[in-house]
Amino acid sequence: MKTQSERSPAAKVFERILVPIEKISKEVMFDCRMCGQCILHETGLTCPMRCPKNLRNGPCGGVRADGNCEVYRDKPCVWVQAVERSARLPLWRDRIHHLQPPVDWQLQGTSAWINLLTGRDIVNPHGWVKIDQMHPGTAI
Repeated sequence: MKTQSERSPAAKVFERILVPIEKISKEVMFDCRMCGQCILHETGLTCPMRCPKNLRNGPCGGVRADGNCEVYRDKPCVWVQAVERSARLPLWRDRIHHLQPPVDWQLQGTSAWINLLTGRDIVNPHGWVKIDQMHPGTAI
């Protein structure tokens, strides 16, 4: 994977043009936080990075009985919204149950679209293995 300084001048210009377009469009439509590893299609088109605890794999234990956030009592829990919205997506309905890797904070503010096309968004931290990739009998 190439670093920012190793990319061609054309790639840098393309990214400088694309990032503001992506940021504005996704911010308006999804209240996106530009994490660089977009999983909107897996979370009912709800940006999980809006969670004040930055939880990427479901709600914390503090979701209130009314479905509101533990931290911001007047706001709905991002994950309650994600589950409800996922149920309405025929194509990606079951993706809400997929385990997501930890966020690579080095990608914050970069284009998730470019990261997806280049594969930069799927580079997982050393030692991180999805449960379904473990060998049988491996302790969790």
